[in-house]
Amino acid sequence: MNTTTFAAALLNPAAPCPPGLVTWNGSDAAQRFGVYRNNVTVSLIDAVADTFPVVQQLVGAEFFRAMAGEFVRRSPPVSPVLAWYGDAFAGFVAAFPPAAGVPYLADMARLEYARVLAFHAADADPVPVAEIAACLNDPEVLPALRLHLHPSLQVIDSPFAIASLWGAHQGLGDLATIDPEQPECALVLRHGLSVEVVAVPAAAGRFIAALQGGATLGAAVQQAGTDGAPFDPTPVLGLLIGRELLVGLG
Repeated sequence: MNTTTFAAALLNPAAPCPPGLVTWNGSDAAQRFGVYRNNVTVSLIDAVADTFPVVQQLVGAEFFRAMAGEFVRRSPPVSPVLAWYGDAFAGFVAAFPPAAGVPYLADMARLEYARVLAFHAADADPVPVAEIAACLNDPEVLPALRLHLHPSLQVIDSPFAIASLWGAHQGLGDLATIDPEQPECALVLRHGLSVEVVAVPAAAGRFIAALQGGATLGAAVQQAGTDGAPFDPTPVLGLLIGRELLVGLG
């Protein structure tokens, strides 16, 4: 039996039972394959639901499972590790016409998958606070200093209030008071064993993104202030140090 044909039929409910498939006890192969196909599809939908719980809460279980089922058929896993399954889900949601009525749904999916990436990111030891202080207090070193950030740290800049919406679904705020169309910049990071979502000003997000792109501290400050206002990096540097996200100085 051709394994490619088998795999293609496995996630296509309209496909017939692959030719040459037999059962060990002589039972109906098509019926047994149908049961197996359904079990595989349900398991993959469950995996998507586990990764994107807030997306499911925003649209309801029935809509979500129908949407996830279509995603499973179009984008089957490419790795045996289901923890990574869903990297293409946000893009799928953004292009899924029935989801257009919830315009922030795709960005919420981006945030939730970023949490998966943060949880599984490599470990990195933070720079000792005394070493950081010595560099930050040296005006000759400061502008050319490069800050290397923890691998778990990700910046998600959205035209929607995704950090507040996510927090409300964790019991950290009142959903009724949130304007979903208020732009927010969210940091997703791992501190210890906990994955956190932190809302920061857009300029702080630009600053971190510039550092992640290899900019010096001086250049990152300039890039962060492109909205016309001077940028003070002190609060975001305090956040990075407090969350042990500075892992290298150069």
